[in-house]
Amino acid sequence: MYLVKTPWLLKKLYPRLIWNRSRKNQCIYVTFDDGPIPIVTPFVLNILKQYNAKATFFCIGDNVNKHPEVFEQVKNAGHAIGNHTWNHLKGWKTDNKTYLDNFLKADGVLHADLFRPPYGRIRKSQIRLLKKTNPRLQIIMWDVLSGDFDINLKPEICLQNVLKHTENGSIIVFHDSLKAYDRLEYVLPRALKEWSTRGYSFCSLDPV
Repeated sequence: MYLVKTPWLLKKLYPRLIWNRSRKNQCIYVTFDDGPIPIVTPFVLNILKQYNAKATFFCIGDNVNKHPEVFEQVKNAGHAIGNHTWNHLKGWKTDNKTYLDNFLKADGVLHADLFRPPYGRIRKSQIRLLKKTNPRLQIIMWDVLSGDFDINLKPEICLQNVLKHTENGSIIVFHDSLKAYDRLEYVLPRALKEWSTRGYSFCSLDPV
């Protein structure tokens, strides 16, 4: 069960997290979780390049360790990098020390001031701990969840999800993972084309 559009109440409950950027500018923030991996991440990079789009990649530390050449491709293309833990830990099911250690292990290869908790699940105590460890850290959530990870979701519906709910300042979640690839391969080029037609620019979530 997941919500495509993040409700305002959830944003209010976690005001220290970043759910969207300014609604004043016609810029949207496309993000990718769970990579980098061969095949899928290079596909994403190629599509982004076609639309002169900058994005943000929330990387799994273990994947960076396994595929350093793919990670270099992401960095060399000028995209922003974020931490997504070492091996996709769910904060609600993990004690604080283990969570912090896992975050720091990933930070050893990522060196990022952006972080997205896997599954969007993080305790307030973990938020405080991470920010105490790195006062510059921005914890990035989203206001549009594509659902590309859902193997039962038809690609056409996935595309409708993102096109219907995206607005100025939206942070949109995709996944550069094998599980999401069937939907991502269909949706990403079509979404970027439509967003371009609507006049959006594509920005990375550079630390501020």
